Amino acid sequence: MKIYNVKIKTMTGKDIENGYIESEDGKIKAVCEGTPDSVSDSDIDGRGGLLLPGFIDAHTHLGIIENGIDFEGDDCNEATDPFTPQLRVIDGINPLDRCFSEAVSRGITCAVIAPGSANPCGGEIIAAKTSGRRIDDMLVKTVGIKFALGENPKRVYNDRDETPVTRMATAAVIREGLAKAKRYLDDLNEYENDSENADMPEYDIKCEALVPLLKKEICAHFHCHRADDIFTALRISKEFDIKPVIIHATEGHLIADILGKEGVTAVAGPILCDRCKPEMKSLEIENAAVLAKNGVKTAICTDHTVIPIQYLPLSAAIAVKGGMEFEDALKSITCNAAEAAGIADRTGSIEPGKDADFQLYPNGANPLDVMSEPVLVAVEGKIVKNAF
Repeated sequence: MKIYNVKIKTMTGKDIENGYIESEDGKIKAVCEGTPDSVSDSDIDGRGGLLLPGFIDAHTHLGIIENGIDFEGDDCNEATDPFTPQLRVIDGINPLDRCFSEAVSRGITCAVIAPGSANPCGGEIIAAKTSGRRIDDMLVKTVGIKFALGENPKRVYNDRDETPVTRMATAAVIREGLAKAKRYLDDLNEYENDSENADMPEYDIKCEALVPLLKKEICAHFHCHRADDIFTALRISKEFDIKPVIIHATEGHLIADILGKEGVTAVAGPILCDRCKPEMKSLEIENAAVLAKNGVKTAICTDHTVIPIQYLPLSAAIAVKGGMEFEDALKSITCNAAEAAGIADRTGSIEPGKDADFQLYPNGANPLDVMSEPVLVAVEGKIVKNAF
């Protein structure tokens, strides 16, 4: 399939004023300037519109907190054990939740879906496409393990009169779990290197879940709003040599110069919300702009269901109002979001070999405008919205 007569924003640093893309078997086969030599009935004339990669929401609870349902449809937090890395978010997601289709309608083709932040460690995080009926078929990959610092674990376990009820205890619970997993991995490596003289460690499902993190195959996604919690996340990450992604980073603008020097990746948001708890008292719409200007790799999220996922582009627009460059705002929900999730080899830009996830806007439309919607959306080359 070819889509031609379009302006292409590839998100690779090169825009094509008039060109076309060709996709085949769910992948982008070619990205070219000019007009194709031939077109068929199945090819699409973009009528001078703007072609973009599908948007990516870098932190959500999509489908694990269902639309309009209370406890029965909320599978986000297993608040009976503060350390649960063995939980797999994929087992709690309902892909038939209507919010998936609302995401598609606004050009969001991929979302990072995480457990909640009640526990110091909440479980595995995945990236998934937003179109489909079975989450296994929508899965891009497992991208991380969810950790939470600050008020949420304190509040949840204070109500239960259990550990942790302080920031110190929350960090200690995380350290204990990571230390056990490190010893478990050391024992596994010793057994693999010398099975005659070393014993296979007894199977531990929690440690097994953390092995990919310790091997740096996935990242540690730390929920943290306050500056001191961000630094705790970085401290723990250095102690265990794991790769952190700072989720929310609400006070990031207060320490952005330090975070830039540290080479931090941050997922800022939600932006369109009130300061609903003490650790969010410093919420400012300038946050993402300040982070980006200080060299922090910055993505923007809705934290759906906190903000409905279809307002991801609007969240990026609010960041522009707060001083973020328009191009950086687009990056925050395309290529930067893909890099934060560790899926930039699959999506986030329009390049040959990547998934054919794209969206088309009418000529002259601003993709971040609240009044704009894509007229065409494709996920892995399949047209999932066509309003032509």
